[in-house]
Amino acid sequence: MPIDPNAPRRLAAGGRVVLASHNRGKLAEFGAVLGAWDITVLLASDLGLPEPDETEDSFAGNARLKALAAAKASMQPSLADDSGFAVDALGGAPGIFSARWAGPEKDFAAAMRRIHHEAAANPDHSAAFVCALCLAWPDGHVVEVERTLRGEWVWPPRGSGGFGYDPMFAPRGSALTFGEMSREAKAAISHRALAIADLAAMVRPL
Repeated sequence: MPIDPNAPRRLAAGGRVVLASHNRGKLAEFGAVLGAWDITVLLASDLGLPEPDETEDSFAGNARLKALAAAKASMQPSLADDSGFAVDALGGAPGIFSARWAGPEKDFAAAMRRIHHEAAANPDHSAAFVCALCLAWPDGHVVEVERTLRGEWVWPPRGSGGFGYDPMFAPRGSALTFGEMSREAKAAISHRALAIADLAAMVRPL
């Protein structure tokens, strides 16, 4: 019987999922969650899969593009996220270009200096982290979620934990930046944690 592409679909306990990323920081975050479901997580770079160009104009579009590319290349269910830092005073920038602002050297200190330089004159320090997740199967079936965590950007950056823009983002209601929080504290409230919780409700093994 053919699979109904619109039917709900869950991951299989004991199975494998490819994380469509070359970022080992993300592997640690997603691996902890999926490992608890008895699912082995494989990093795309360890399988020799290239990173496709992110040519879409939204977080959701780029996550879908990466997940589908990895699923079709590996013939395994594949999970991708596209996340970024959005500063209200900059019209939502760097947004989907968050990684590109850091350049090929992944110099996020320089990217944070750029945000400060371009937004310092605006009294509005509102900002957000956004995470879009897409889980794709080789046959093209996808499950997608997107969550946003509001807060504000701070200067100078504080803390050495996390990665990317974490040291300059304080979630709403917190005196600490992501860079100052423990991994466990950040994981409990982050934009990625919110998105993973939504995705889990739909695809985690029963």
